Amino acid sequence: MATSATSFPTLEAPPPPSDLDRFLRIFGDVRAGEGGRVVLMFLNVFLLLVAYYILKTVREPLILQGGGAELKTYAGAVQALTLVLYVPLYGWVASRLPRQRLIVAVVLFFVACLEVFFLAGRAEVPRVGFAFYVWVGIFNLTMIAQFWSYANEVYSRPEGERLFPLIAIGSTVGAPLGSLVAARLFATGMSPFTQMQIAAVLLAVHLGLYLLLFHEAADSGERVAPPLDRKGGFSLVLRSRYLLLFAGMLILLNFVNTIGEYILDRYVTAAATERVAQAVAQDPAMGDKARVAVERSYIGEFKGGYLTGVNVTALVLQAFVVSRLVRFGGIAAVLLFMPLVSLGSYSLAALGASLSLLRWVKTAENGADYSVMNSAKQMLWLPTTREEKYKAKQAIDTFFVRTGDMMAGAFVWLGTHGLGLGARGFALVNILLVGVWLFVAWQVLRENRRLTGAEESRAAGIPEAAAATA
Repeated sequence: MATSATSFPTLEAPPPPSDLDRFLRIFGDVRAGEGGRVVLMFLNVFLLLVAYYILKTVREPLILQGGGAELKTYAGAVQALTLVLYVPLYGWVASRLPRQRLIVAVVLFFVACLEVFFLAGRAEVPRVGFAFYVWVGIFNLTMIAQFWSYANEVYSRPEGERLFPLIAIGSTVGAPLGSLVAARLFATGMSPFTQMQIAAVLLAVHLGLYLLLFHEAADSGERVAPPLDRKGGFSLVLRSRYLLLFAGMLILLNFVNTIGEYILDRYVTAAATERVAQAVAQDPAMGDKARVAVERSYIGEFKGGYLTGVNVTALVLQAFVVSRLVRFGGIAAVLLFMPLVSLGSYSLAALGASLSLLRWVKTAENGADYSVMNSAKQMLWLPTTREEKYKAKQAIDTFFVRTGDMMAGAFVWLGTHGLGLGARGFALVNILLVGVWLFVAWQVLRENRRLTGAEESRAAGIPEAAAATA
């Protein structure tokens, strides 16, 4: 048989993986050429979380000394009210600045705020701890949401599902390191306001890594993303059943988590008061400043150790559990993991609470939140539009999350002043709320599958009506 002389064009072979790509394959499914950006993204979120956890640890003695556990809970409600104005302002700025300039402007704004708090602390401005607590909550949600908005934009859905668990290890490594550093600095007697300067330097380096990412994207031929359209974050959420369910799920998550933190803080402040009483018994001449120092040191060291335990747990889960859950159970496995952990945790707390038990219950819950649930939340944004990734994500990750805090604050007031609930009563309420949370999470999964299916159908050229019928 004669052979055909027809020639076929040769396909260009994909580039071989670099040594860095091969090394990163130990931790995740990294393809050829992806290693450089993955490392920059990893380092960027790592530094952000180190800075945040220094600030998160610093805020604890400032707020608890200034008003106790109840004032801390009410500060979450103030955060939610502040975000009613903040979210539209962020959307207004995002509609006028290209993505790169928006990110730079937001980071510089928060660095400048830290300098203002430093000066206010040195001047002993009253209630600076309350204002700083409110600010840290907004800083945390905005900066982390912005990072993952950027990640959701530069990675496609299949890439994000492969690489987000690996990048998120940066969060779970940076968080315990930040809280550990803060605990050690408190133990040496360093002022909370001096620690703010350390965080400001880390944020400056974090911004430098963003600039490297922008440069790498320009070298690879990616065009500069234009400003977003004029739709607001709240309107984008209200128009989407998927985003409304997503927002409702996060409200429930934060309500449950905040109630749990309140239970723990009641025990911590009582233990700090007992520590001061012991110190006074040993030294009856102890002055007020010395008593404040003892109380601050106890709370700071306890919270630093507690947050370190939370983040070590999160690191272990992120490094060894999350990618396997995604691989074998998909997004459903990572989304339902945390409410099941919370259900078990508060069931134990309802049986009888002690400071030691509550510490480990909250360590397990927050460890799952900062690893498994964090990965699930970022993956849920992959099938959304670019505007939703930035504006709606800011609205959900800031206002709607803090709405859960605000509702929890109102319930704490009602539970303590009206219903007379103790730790076990609050734990029982959380058990009921986790049941609602599981139902809403299941509805979110159904909508996510619908959106993902529609996206795959469009990519394959299947008409939308036919895809819906299928």
